[in-house]
Amino acid sequence: MKIHEYQAKEIFEQYNIPTPKGKVASTPDEVYQIAKEIGKKVVVKAQVHVGGRGKAGGVKLADTPEQAKDVATKILGMDIKGLTVKKVLVVEAVEIQKELYLGLILDRGPKKVTIMVSEAGGMDIEEVAAKTPEKILKASIDPLLGVKGFQASRLFMDIFKDKEQYKTALSVTQKLYQIFMDKDCSLVEINPFAILKDGRIIAADAKINFDDNALEKHQDIQKLMDLDAVDKNELEANEYGLSFVQLDGNVGCIVNGAGLAMATMDGVKLYKGEPANFLDVGGSSNPQKVVKALEIIMSNPKVKSILFNIFGGITRCDDIATGIIDALNKINIPVPIVVRLTGTNEEIARDILNKSGKDLIPATTMDEAVKKAVELAK
Repeated sequence: MKIHEYQAKEIFEQYNIPTPKGKVASTPDEVYQIAKEIGKKVVVKAQVHVGGRGKAGGVKLADTPEQAKDVATKILGMDIKGLTVKKVLVVEAVEIQKELYLGLILDRGPKKVTIMVSEAGGMDIEEVAAKTPEKILKASIDPLLGVKGFQASRLFMDIFKDKEQYKTALSVTQKLYQIFMDKDCSLVEINPFAILKDGRIIAADAKINFDDNALEKHQDIQKLMDLDAVDKNELEANEYGLSFVQLDGNVGCIVNGAGLAMATMDGVKLYKGEPANFLDVGGSSNPQKVVKALEIIMSNPKVKSILFNIFGGITRCDDIATGIIDALNKINIPVPIVVRLTGTNEEIARDILNKSGKDLIPATTMDEAVKKAVELAK
């Protein structure tokens, strides 16, 4: 789960991490009042869950409250990579001497939270990692010890010659780690981590992502979710216990188990097809989940065929078959459906499908099922 910059900065402030003075606004008049309160040059920043806001014209400098209002009028309502700007963050403009990058991620290699520091701040860190990986310094954090001074020394000693700046950098890193652990984050990032001309160090930007699997522990974090930025089908699927991700292809996939779902999508790609979605119905064999899965997939007009690939262990094939028939009785599905059901009660399932009188295309193996679904989608 992602949150906006202004929300991340509010969390930073709770942990006493220095950030530029500012507030969020949703109208040009609110922007005017905030800029007037700040009383100096401000930056108006679009709040959307995509990168490249500046390049798209979503980040503008304003010298006066009147200019800030004018800038906000242009930014609010702007489309940035398919997302409409509904809020802007108005912050004091600061004079930056040097831009750094400071971030914490969960590194699956060492299986630890890892600090990343780079003097290539202000840039897309993925681009830095791809083109000049030597510019990124890393240190893995021992979960029993936390961030230690020797790690900060190795990361910051060549960057901060000033003792107070070094202490601030160490303190901010320790606080970021505390946020990471307290809030069950998957990413905490400051880019740029700015050294100002007056010598202060601040978080000129803020980014926090959270582990979806831990959100039940954090009701306060769940309330920060921007529902406008989340695919409506994904929200609906989640309510029914389905794991769903919308993709750009035309082969709708309904599978049980994340591993089999990934393998199924690989198979679609192998036969030169494109999956329309990732959809895992999970271990439950509730027929109603199958109905909802088909409804969600059919809301995508790009879908030209549907592929059921079920390996029944805990999931009962006969329940899946019942769900398919229930769905076909309730909703119009004008595209061909390929069904491969293997495992628990597969014979009963095949009998249910055969007696239904529905126009379904059977397949015995996964390879056969995928190949048929791709051919029919074409």
